[in-house]
Amino acid sequence: MNLAESPKLEDFGHDVWWIILIKVVGIFAFLVVMTLFTIWYERKVVGRMQHRPGPNRVGPIGLLQSLADGLKLAFKEDIMPKLADKAVFFIAPVISTVCAFTAFSIMPLGGMVSIFGERTPLQLTDLPVAVLLVLACGGLGIYGIVLGGWASGSTYPLLGGLRSAAQMISYEVAMGLSIVAVFMTAGSMSTSEIVAAQANGSQQEIFGSTVTLPGWYFLMLLPSFLIYFISAVGETNRAPFDLPEAESELVGGFHTEYSSLKFALFFLAEYINMVTVSALCTTLFLGGWRAPAPITTWWAGANEGWWPLLWFTVKVLILLFVFVWLRGTLPRLRYDQFMRFGWKVLVPINLVWILLVAGVRVAANADNTVRYAIYGGFAVLLVGIIMFWPAKKQVEPASIAPEKLPEGSFPIPPMDLVVPPSPRTKRIEHAAAAPSATPEQGE
Repeated sequence: MNLAESPKLEDFGHDVWWIILIKVVGIFAFLVVMTLFTIWYERKVVGRMQHRPGPNRVGPIGLLQSLADGLKLAFKEDIMPKLADKAVFFIAPVISTVCAFTAFSIMPLGGMVSIFGERTPLQLTDLPVAVLLVLACGGLGIYGIVLGGWASGSTYPLLGGLRSAAQMISYEVAMGLSIVAVFMTAGSMSTSEIVAAQANGSQQEIFGSTVTLPGWYFLMLLPSFLIYFISAVGETNRAPFDLPEAESELVGGFHTEYSSLKFALFFLAEYINMVTVSALCTTLFLGGWRAPAPITTWWAGANEGWWPLLWFTVKVLILLFVFVWLRGTLPRLRYDQFMRFGWKVLVPINLVWILLVAGVRVAANADNTVRYAIYGGFAVLLVGIIMFWPAKKQVEPASIAPEKLPEGSFPIPPMDLVVPPSPRTKRIEHAAAAPSATPEQGE
């Protein structure tokens, strides 16, 4: 593996204008093609899971179905609700789409490559705090959804927008905390340097002995990886966390009143966000654009030239498959369960895990007294959490006292209510049990 091909922060900001233009157009084309492919990919995978063929009419094995749907949306009538705030109604999907495209600008797609003789990183740009740019774009994208629901002048889109704002902000907190351990381990917030830090295993001293930890962070920081991916599913409004778009409750959520290209922009932003969080997960936890170890052992040039773009895309597609897998497998959560899971489970586990990682890193550079004091503190903390974790109280339905309702209010059925059978069911059972009449008796 040629580590000299890894770009550094000093390699950015020196490209000529036409190289920058090629990169911008290339990233735009990559995201649009990935969106079209992901829609087809999702339909085929869910169809296979449900024993259906999926798209198979437009193009070979239905590959052009997503393009046909996009053209259909473009030619649909663009309806503007009478009570809508026209300016905000128009700009809301634009905000979501622009933020979704901008967040991908710091993703490292490969190492150093040659484009028409110019040596340049296969990445549009990089910053010392590049990962924070993705979180910032995700936070700004919430404005598009909230404003779209508010500007529609309708109840259900407003409820969907408020739900989405609360959901995305809550899981943005968990997502941000989940990558703190990556920053501490890599020593940088730059995406290119995080990928370079995962090139080789790191040496860490644990309990007085030197241990070689694996290169990719998804093994070393497994809790962070799991919490990040759960938060990413919730932050992108995907099933089983698609509560802002719950068809059974909110018709279509924040985009109920949208049609034609405006609806297509919201649709595009959602799928680009899926690609972006998958690409960020690949960068932070799966070694970025580097090929897995079995390939690099027998092929020295696997991480050189344009080949890293292939490994990066394959890793992103594997993570997108998990998105689709969850949609076809798990039922939608109740809203209070979903919010409780984010604030009372993911965030506390994140904080304890960050404390543990920081303690291990401090203990590795401390003397034995401090080291054993830190490990003893962690043991006491763990025992305390196990012993004093509040148990969920089981309330028997019979012990619940009926509420006294104010006069004029509607009655509430008791908790142990048994619904009587339908009279129609009784008539059907009675007719089935009666002896059949002969034609003479009928006459």
